[in-house]
Amino acid sequence: MKGGKIVIRVALIGNPNVGKTAIFNNLTGSRQHVGNWPGVTVEKKEGKCTHKETEMEVVDLPGTYSLEAHAIDERIARDYIIDEKPDVVVDIVDASNIERNLYLTLLLLELEANVVIALNKMDLAASKKYEFDIKELSLLLGVPVIPTVAKTQSGMDKLRDAVLDAAVRKDKHRKVTVGYGDDLEARIKEVEDLILTDTYLANTYPPRWLAIRLLERDDSVMDWISLSPKRDQILEVARW
Repeated sequence: MKGGKIVIRVALIGNPNVGKTAIFNNLTGSRQHVGNWPGVTVEKKEGKCTHKETEMEVVDLPGTYSLEAHAIDERIARDYIIDEKPDVVVDIVDASNIERNLYLTLLLLELEANVVIALNKMDLAASKKYEFDIKELSLLLGVPVIPTVAKTQSGMDKLRDAVLDAAVRKDKHRKVTVGYGDDLEARIKEVEDLILTDTYLANTYPPRWLAIRLLERDDSVMDWISLSPKRDQILEVARW
């Protein structure tokens, strides 16, 4: 809250060419600032808008297909979500290429981000004769799904409403777990249980997400675990 006004932080994320910049422009208009992310030359765009007496501080994260942190864009997006913990993450999904786009969505859900999906390019999807059960998709993913057409600003008010509602209800959104089969799930649970014994790790990162990334030998996660007093026990259990 600033000066008596409610302020929420919103991050926009999506694959390249999903219409993320258009949605950012629709939301923020002329209230934008362009700079660079700290320590790198990757462009950082920030903006503001007010909706129903609530101010939104909007950050346009780099376009990315993944959150694996192998590329600089992936690392910036992932680190911002982990470190800054925005109130809402708006995941812009290309409705005309939904299967490919939902991979990033699942990664965001594993990261326990408070997600609202903007199902964009609905006009292009319609031209391809695609049909969506929006209610069922929202139910399956456990997050709001708002159909949009960024170039005509269709769905923008509903998207703003969904973002405000998600910010208020952020502790009440349904947690969706992506299953990996019995054998791997047993390994994930074993590593997760050990991570939970380190208060700092458990309070800083989603423990299940951390366990999965550790089993995948994520370099950043290996570095974080190396600082833990439980390091040896965790790495022993996570060793293949």
